[in-house]
Amino acid sequence: MTRLSIPDMSCGHCRASIEGALAPLPGFRSIRFDQENRTAEVEGQVPEATLLSALDSIGFPAQILR
Repeated sequence: MTRLSIPDMSCGHCRASIEGALAPLPGFRSIRFDQENRTAEVEGQVPEATLLSALDSIGFPAQILR
């Protein structure tokens, strides 16, 4: 699991865009959102750099939470 901080995520449309960008990535299994805290947990075997790049490409810069 990879925990992400996604500060610009503010609505259901944002969540749909984020999931749409990540779901096709090889190794992606699922994503769980916490909209209130603007975080997400990604299940699967997607490299962190790939996740961050995919989100950045759709206008949602993110950070890995450790």
